[in-house]
Order: sequence, then C-alpha cells, then structure tokens
Amino acid sequence: MPTRHDDTSSPEAKPSLNAVRERIHTRNAGDHDFLQAVDEVFESLEPLVAQEPEWLDDALLDRICEPERQVVFRVPWTDDAGRVHVNRGFRVQFSSALGPYKGGLRFHPTVTLDTVKFLAFEQTFKNALTGLGLGSGKGGSDFDPKGKSDAEIMRFSQSFMTELWRHLGDETDVPAGDIGVGGREIGYLFGQYKRLRNRHESGVLTGKSPSWGGLDVRTQATGYGVAYFAETMMDARGGTLHSATCVVSGSGNVAIYAIEKLQAFGATVVACSDSSGSVIDPDGIDVAWLREVKEVRRERLDAYAAERPAASYRPGEGVWDVACDAAFPCATQNELGEEDARMLVANGVRCVAEGANMPCTPEAVHVFQEAGVAFAPGKAANAGGVAASGLEMRQNAARERWSFERNDEQLRALMADIHHASASAAARLGRPNDLVLGANVAGFERVAEATRALGVV
Repeated sequence: MPTRHDDTSSPEAKPSLNAVRERIHTRNAGDHDFLQAVDEVFESLEPLVAQEPEWLDDALLDRICEPERQVVFRVPWTDDAGRVHVNRGFRVQFSSALGPYKGGLRFHPTVTLDTVKFLAFEQTFKNALTGLGLGSGKGGSDFDPKGKSDAEIMRFSQSFMTELWRHLGDETDVPAGDIGVGGREIGYLFGQYKRLRNRHESGVLTGKSPSWGGLDVRTQATGYGVAYFAETMMDARGGTLHSATCVVSGSGNVAIYAIEKLQAFGATVVACSDSSGSVIDPDGIDVAWLREVKEVRRERLDAYAAERPAASYRPGEGVWDVACDAAFPCATQNELGEEDARMLVANGVRCVAEGANMPCTPEAVHVFQEAGVAFAPGKAANAGGVAASGLEMRQNAARERWSFERNDEQLRALMADIHHASASAAARLGRPNDLVLGANVAGFERVAEATRALGVV
C-alpha cells in the first residue's frame, strides 16, 4: 500500500493555490482587509506556481500567511480633566524570516486587529523588496490623537509602551511611525521604553529626531521614495514626470514630501486632500504653506485655501475628478475605487503610484492595467519609509551620524533597486509591465526561500 506521501489520489498530495486560499479565508473569516491583501498576492503568484509548483509544498504558503505572533492589550490613560479612558493596543509580529520584525505604529480610531494584520502582511513583502534583512510587523491603537493636548498624547504613549516594551528589542522588533505617530509620539514612546528597560537602545525605534539618533531624510523618505519610484518607472517606459500635472491625495507626511519631490522634478501638483475635503491650486501646491497649515497649525485644508487667492477648497470632495497626467494616492487603504479609476483614465492619467498601503481597490487596479497606465503598487512604491528605517538601524548600530545627502542618495538607489527587482520578476513571468505581479513575486520569493531554509519553525 502506498504511503500518504506517495498517494496521488489524496487531495493533500496535490496542493493547489485555491485550496490554500480557501484555508486562509476560513481561518481569517471577517478580516476583510487582510483577505483582500492575501488575494492580491495570490493572484500574482498564479503564474509563478504554474511554473514552479514546489512553492506549494510543506504548507509554505500557509506559514507565510499566518502571523508568528499577535498581541492585543488594554491601554488606559487619563485626560487633562482627570477622566480615565481605555483604548486597545495591537502589535502583529508577522515574519522574522529575514530579520527582526519591522513596521510602523498607527494611532487612528479606525485601527482594528484586521487593519494591523493586513498592514503587517503587506510589510512582509515590502521589507523583503528592500534587501535590507528586515522582518515584518505592524501595530497601533484605536486612539485618536486629533484634538488631544501634548500632555494627553504623552500619557497615552507612555501607557501604550508600558505594555508593548516587553515585546520589543533592536534585534527582536523595531517599530516606527505611521498615521498619527510622528516624531513627537516616537519621542514619548522611546522615553518610556528607555525608562522601563534602563538601556539606551537607540535602534529599537526608528523615525526618531536626527538630534538624538534619527536619520536625516527619514521624515521625507516615504514621500520622496514614491516620487523616485514613479520617475524610475516612467523612465523605464520612455516617459518622464517633468512638466506633468499631478494630483496627490492626503496632506500628511507622505503626501507633503511626495509633492515636494515631484515639484523638484519639474511636475506641478495641483490638488491634495484631507479627511474634510480637497484643495485645488492651479499654480501648484505651495509646500511650505501646506506644511505650516498641517504640521504646525494642525488645521484643515480650508485654512490653506484662505491664504492662496488662486486656490479653491472643496468640502467633502476628493481629488480623482481633477484632470492630471499622474495620480498619487497617499492617504489610506481603499480610497480609490473603480469609478475613480475610470474617471482618471478618461481624463488622461498616464501614471499612478501608491504612496499609501493598498489605497486602490482591486477593481481600480484592473482598470489601470487594462488601460495601459503605468501602475506602481504600494509595497514597492512606498517602501522608501522602511528602507530609510533600515538605514537608520544601520546608523544606530554604527553609532554614527550620516548626512542628509548621503541618506537621500542611498534612498534613491534603493528605490531604483526595488523597481529593478519588481520589473525583472514581471519580465521573467512574461508580463513585463505588471509591477503588481513583479513586486509580489520578488518579495515572496525572498521571504519564501528564507522561510524554507529555516525549517518548520
């Protein structure tokens, strides 16, 4: 009688991508964002698995799609009036196959375990694409920093770190910032970590101020990186962003520095947005004024338009109806849907690059691909932030201080390398312009090879 391993009639002896997908959907029922991210990766893996079915052996895909650890915890804190509040904290340590867990912390009222798990899954392949030896993780809380005083944010951050610190370490898990977590929050978090650990592990958090261990260019890295990737992508197709009319969603850190770098390339960014509406400025967004409004005054975009005579503010509206050559969704997941994509294509868009994580729905991505639009997926195009974080970890380990120019040069080179890896994988599978496929496959192969080499752990 043949053994189970040799029994070709057994369903388990003939694993299939669909069977793995069904198992993951069953195990994670209700985690819509996470399953959307899994489905996008699996769609890209179909041509790879058709050529190399051994990737389905030994439950390799099941292991890659299951987080190594998920931590959920209570975060009690006191406001300035003495009232006690309770939020929920999360940290998903997804994969350490390539290095310590690495990924940001997000403070936003929409954060759930599903949100964090999806982001950590995306981070797995994004970090692999950098080639810097980084694992993947993501974390955060449903705490809303908007409208809170500095003292309230400090007390919340300290309470959050009081639980999280036991799961961190510069060779274990290295968080960074994300939505709602900037230099101020990183400072409060690190101060509490240092107090609890009684050690100055400067490499345990990235996104620090350059004055105390941070990397010059880290603040700009994700925004600059998406612009560098888009320019490389257009150059590979014989195009350019010079003289292009662009729109950018969002007006936070990523959007601001994407606008700055695009305009340095000679493009004109005519629109941006926030959660209250959008602003159109036909003369080009004034980055210095935008930064003053959003980062210093912490006001809505109507304040930007009030001081710019040519600008118009549109409450409750987005930017995707504005005619442009290039579009950069830099706000949040699933912000650009199928109808938005069709509107952009009808208005002549030639390039779309994701500055946020999964900001385009699958239907929108298919619209762009069918129309021949150059499309840069987030796990490749917005990898500049984690690339710079990896460089910050290197700088901290060496106890050195690197110049802005050196860091910016390394960032630009890393984004070009990510494009090359993605484009090469896509070409190898016969779809040379499909960077969604290329980025997913290139990242997957690096993680999968390491996961297999480490055994069943």
